[in-house]
Amino acid sequence: MTHTPDKKSALNQGVVVFIYLAVLTALEFALALFLPNVVLLGVVALVKAALVAYYYMHIYKLNREDSGEGHDSLAYKIGTNRLGLWLFLLSDSFVFGGLLISRFNLLGMTRPHLNQYLGFGVTAILLISSFFMNRAETSIAHGDKKGFQTGIIITMLLGLGFVVGVVGLEWQLAKIEEVIVNKDVVGGIFYMMTGMHAFHVLTGLIFLFLVWRNGRRGYFTAENHWGVEAAAVYWHFVDVVWIFFYPALYLIGSTP
Repeated sequence: MTHTPDKKSALNQGVVVFIYLAVLTALEFALALFLPNVVLLGVVALVKAALVAYYYMHIYKLNREDSGEGHDSLAYKIGTNRLGLWLFLLSDSFVFGGLLISRFNLLGMTRPHLNQYLGFGVTAILLISSFFMNRAETSIAHGDKKGFQTGIIITMLLGLGFVVGVVGLEWQLAKIEEVIVNKDVVGGIFYMMTGMHAFHVLTGLIFLFLVWRNGRRGYFTAENHWGVEAAAVYWHFVDVVWIFFYPALYLIGSTP
């Protein structure tokens, strides 16, 4: 797939990427049930993360050639802001990477006894939210303010549903099913990974609300919508983190 400038093609590209992600997520779930293999699950996660980073997060924009405009131009400022945002995400990824390494270092090839269907469900919700965030960003990039408003509202509702599913349901089920026993290391890993990620989803929801409010006030146009792009990249980054956390917590290894 290539980067397409017209609105219809850009929206269709988002649909195609989402279909790939959905198929890969279903494959991931099936592999964990019938052919549990860490390498295969890791490859699937890497492919999913690459799709999100390239097509939804537009990592290729970091390599855009200099337009030749001065340092006071909008293009230069957006390029600088884009680089700064990615550097922040890179630093943040070390936090999540440390948690991921801790999970395998402390638990090895065992995992918490979590609800598989709930895990699959919240993962699907987050992937769908990324799809609608992509549509919102694509819409405003082509001057469609109504499509932008609709997409970002749906994204926020799905993000809230993800938080409720993880914190409101999974945390409670973990207690009922005695996943967390005597404040052991399993509980520490479980709460740190899901809690840190849920915190980032909440901050993302605040970010999206501010962008939605500013969009209603007419602050964004097809030519200048950096705030929307920044919110979208951050939201997709949270999705990428969960792409790795989901198999690490729910699929890889056996329950004690």
